[in-house]
Amino acid sequence: MRNDLGYRGTDTVCEFCSAELDRLSEVELLTDRDLAMLRQPRRRVNANLPVRMDDGSVAVFPSFRIQYNSARGPTKGGIRYHPDVDESEVDQLAFLMALKCAVVDIPFGGAKGGVQVDPNGLSVGERERLSRAYIAEYADVIGPETDIPAPDVNTGPQVMAWMMDEYEQQTGEHAPGVITGKPLELGGSRGRTSATSFGGRVILDAFAETRGWEPTDLDVAIQGFGNVGSYLATFLHERGYNVVAVSNAQGGIYDADGLDIPAVFDGYGTEDDLFVTGEQITNDELLTLDVDVLIPAAIEDQITMSNVADLRTEAVLEMANGPTTTDADAYLADHGIPVIPDILANAGGVTTSYFEWVQNSSNEYWSKSKVQNKLEEQMQTAFEDLHEVKQAGDDRSWRQAAYIRAVDSVLDAEKFRGNISR
Repeated sequence: MRNDLGYRGTDTVCEFCSAELDRLSEVELLTDRDLAMLRQPRRRVNANLPVRMDDGSVAVFPSFRIQYNSARGPTKGGIRYHPDVDESEVDQLAFLMALKCAVVDIPFGGAKGGVQVDPNGLSVGERERLSRAYIAEYADVIGPETDIPAPDVNTGPQVMAWMMDEYEQQTGEHAPGVITGKPLELGGSRGRTSATSFGGRVILDAFAETRGWEPTDLDVAIQGFGNVGSYLATFLHERGYNVVAVSNAQGGIYDADGLDIPAVFDGYGTEDDLFVTGEQITNDELLTLDVDVLIPAAIEDQITMSNVADLRTEAVLEMANGPTTTDADAYLADHGIPVIPDILANAGGVTTSYFEWVQNSSNEYWSKSKVQNKLEEQMQTAFEDLHEVKQAGDDRSWRQAAYIRAVDSVLDAEKFRGNISR
């Protein structure tokens, strides 16, 4: 039931990737061979997963695993469960993951996976059987030195635990490093749950310093109050930022004087439970608030050409993957609104996944403070490197600087492997 579309030379390019590379070619010299190397993934694997449901019926779920580029090391990337996930989306996310790993200089390539399913309609047992079916189907193309999955949208430590256990059953080996984002009891890393948010706080601090901004003077709005958005709101509140708005899929809250983030965090219930404090606002209204920093931390394609002209922010920090469309990003650049791109801003998660992998490989486990100290150092260094690249070119955007840094790193690795000449 699997279709392995093979290695280079697949006949379908990633349209998003091509568009981004074409934009990059305007400011960075890329040869036709360079572009051919990056316009499509190294490997696509698709499978239809049959799963026995609680009522005895069998449902079939389309699934994907795309390994975009492995020149810098084993591929790395999350697995998402979502009814709208498709191959094109996974292509895009795998491409961004390859760039993200290069931007923060961790020795991984980029991959991504997904299952086309509404997880809210599954029982716990059905979700476990689906997770095990995914790994049973893909066990021969993943591994601690090959391709390392992790959590993504609608997956988490429990799903990763089932997947790791299934991989070990399939291979007959103890292999905690095959999956990251696991529970601590199965080799997970301390600090992993909040790592994406912690890294985003480090990047926002560093960006604010380049602008001469003080955190206590800045109003911040965060779209998305899931794992990333809720922890980020907490970290920013602790640093003195004035978090004036947060939201989930159903709507949000706003208080110009600043929300009581600890109370919001502690009192927040299920996804169906709206916030009970502040002025009720919609997600669309949150995106157009007059703030210093707008942080999309939910899902992709939130800032588009249909709303970008209405934004009233001084800067955008992308904590979701791909929250700004290509055209909207160009609009913001033309209007002098800096966008700190996702491949830097939210790279704290994959960086700490790398730390988890290192700990699994050495069988030596670190304290949360050590993890956060190492993460802060890695993210700060990545920001400083990008700042240098940005300053080296006329009117380069932060995204252009990040893409230049990442693409150069990937292509240099391909050059040393003998695949291209530069």
